[in-house]
Amino acid sequence: MAVLEQCIDRSWLEFFESQVSKPYMQQLRNFLTVEKKNGAIVYPPSDKIFFAFQQTPLDQVKVVIMGQDPYHNPGQAHGLSFSVPEGVRPPPSLQNIFKELHRDLQLPIPPHGCLVSWAKQGVLLLNATLTVRKNEPKSHYGQGWELFTDEVVRTLCARKDPMVFLLWGRSAFDKFQQIETEGQKSHHLILTAPHPSPFSAHTGFFGCSHFSKTNQFLNDSGLSPIDWRIF
Repeated sequence: MAVLEQCIDRSWLEFFESQVSKPYMQQLRNFLTVEKKNGAIVYPPSDKIFFAFQQTPLDQVKVVIMGQDPYHNPGQAHGLSFSVPEGVRPPPSLQNIFKELHRDLQLPIPPHGCLVSWAKQGVLLLNATLTVRKNEPKSHYGQGWELFTDEVVRTLCARKDPMVFLLWGRSAFDKFQQIETEGQKSHHLILTAPHPSPFSAHTGFFGCSHFSKTNQFLNDSGLSPIDWRIF
């Protein structure tokens, strides 16, 4: 567990320990091992796969933004949904997120696409699948990651503290259907909108005002709002 402790915040350790011995996790480890033996390039780098769980402690999660799978182009993915490292040009979906942020809160368009500052304030930037093969979107779907992130969602939904789930796109919405079916949604705010990609942003993502609605809910719940600025 020493290696795991270096990859995640200690607040997540009990959760991870409850999952690592399950059959689906062994299947997932075997799959990733075979991928690398076969010469596949996998994103993000292995030390960044659980980066979201390192940056956002379990007991501090206030907002969850769910992505699909990591960026599949070189240099982009670093373990936070929609985020890219500083120095990497923001992909189109992230550019549209910034446009809506500007429209909603009149904040300037950020100078870079690294969302670590959000993560450190309690925004869990979680992808449904935590790895992907280079240039092959959704190439690691169905290998076990979805089961893992389902458990993350269940753990968060069971918390008494209210939080906000931002569901952008059909994939995120479908994944979070369990919130309704398991009866855990009453004290959480669930906001849905089309995905911010160029193909769908104009069908309802632009104008959704999710950033201001999130902060209003957090304020009403006695929690500190998110400073959505990125410097």
